Amino acid sequence: MGELLKIAVATALINNVVLSQFLGLCPFLGVSKKTKTALGMGGAVIFVMTIASILCYGVYALILVPFNVEYLETIVFILLIAALVQFVEMFLKKFSPALYKALGVYLPLITTNCAVLGVVIINVQKEYNFIQAVVNSLGTAIGFTVAIVILAGLREKMEHNNIAPAFKGMPIVLVTAGLMAIAFSGFSGIF
Repeated sequence: MGELLKIAVATALINNVVLSQFLGLCPFLGVSKKTKTALGMGGAVIFVMTIASILCYGVYALILVPFNVEYLETIVFILLIAALVQFVEMFLKKFSPALYKALGVYLPLITTNCAVLGVVIINVQKEYNFIQAVVNSLGTAIGFTVAIVILAGLREKMEHNNIAPAFKGMPIVLVTAGLMAIAFSGFSGIF
């Protein structure tokens, strides 16, 4: 149990997928304008990343390894993630049209979100068992959500601030993301 907690905390805070590994920057920077939208994207990433980890672990362990075709892992993982994202997109379109419209083009981008593919490949590379892989994926997704919601909250506050013209827009967002990365590096002393 202690090992699982260590994996979850390490992936959510210490090795945050966005702030220390720089994976998933497109939705991180693009969807973080409003907190509500960021929460929706975070929820979608939590769902997709966790389910993708489960599916990919099963396919890897039950099909790719027994048939000695591990070299196909990246292609197979991308196909599984793409199918899963299509399911999430159809679900949101039907049951939450406002969130579907707010996420816009960034929802299909989860398919190519390198953070989702990255965590699945990391699970294979670190030879995690099933439970460790799911905890790693869930912790990574929660870390992504925490980072994107914090950035969204800061961006909402910055709308009302007097920012120098040279820093308006994306420059101040990048500076803020850099400061967040520095702050999250402070968690490295936990373990």
